[in-house]
Amino acid sequence: MKCSLVQMNSISDKARNIEMARELIEQAVAEETPDWILLPETFDWAGGTTEQRMAAAEPVPGGPAYAMCQEMARKHRVFVHAGSINEKVPGEDKVYNTTIVFNREGTEIARYRKIHLFDVTTPDGLEYKESAHVKPGDAVVTYDCEGVTVGAAICYDLRFPELFQALAKKGAQIIALPAAFTLQTGKDHWEVLIRARAIENETYFAASGQCGSFMQGNSQRHNYGHSMIVDPWGHVVAKASDGPGVVTSRIDARRVKQVRDQIPVHQHRRLPMGG
Repeated sequence: MKCSLVQMNSISDKARNIEMARELIEQAVAEETPDWILLPETFDWAGGTTEQRMAAAEPVPGGPAYAMCQEMARKHRVFVHAGSINEKVPGEDKVYNTTIVFNREGTEIARYRKIHLFDVTTPDGLEYKESAHVKPGDAVVTYDCEGVTVGAAICYDLRFPELFQALAKKGAQIIALPAAFTLQTGKDHWEVLIRARAIENETYFAASGQCGSFMQGNSQRHNYGHSMIVDPWGHVVAKASDGPGVVTSRIDARRVKQVRDQIPVHQHRRLPMGG
């Protein structure tokens, strides 16, 4: 199974972001012919004001970001794990931070809404309050990708190991994590946490990040990027450079079985797993 990660620098321009995602998917297909493509978190929008973000949110299905990803999956006969988009919540003044997955026919096969919301103050003093405009999801989601089970998570979820234990319990062999990790947290925690989640659950881990900067009101924010694929032993097998682009690696489900047979932690657990 050949997997490509798309790394983007999204800003507060939905049409521009969707076109960039389209171009990078086309690039991945032309250069790598992958089976599966992962976009970053909220690839359709970053920054701006809360009011602008709400206005840019879309119904699912029915919006332009959804339609573009569905079109790309159908056109290129590839699975598209569409990072996440801002999904309108009918009758509410909040959105869901939502992953949608399309199969090779362009059919939606999975939908995951981010569970853990980023309400923190980073070391540089910037405050983030995702819960002010995002409603949390509550479902643990996996899906089948031609015999390989993929588990879904988004960004800040990475810090909650019980979610990944629950995904492993549901049979996940790959974890997909679209993200927009801040520069401040990313430089110290991004790779460490990804490798830890891969090692402790003995899964591949594919993490696609936002990179570069964007404006949040009058404040300039910076994302870490460094999209990567890690194998079940914790080795980084592919890693993006700085800037928008594509990084690709092959994933072998036999490697998951091999590692789990060598160190069968799933048989040795003495406390309940997450979920």
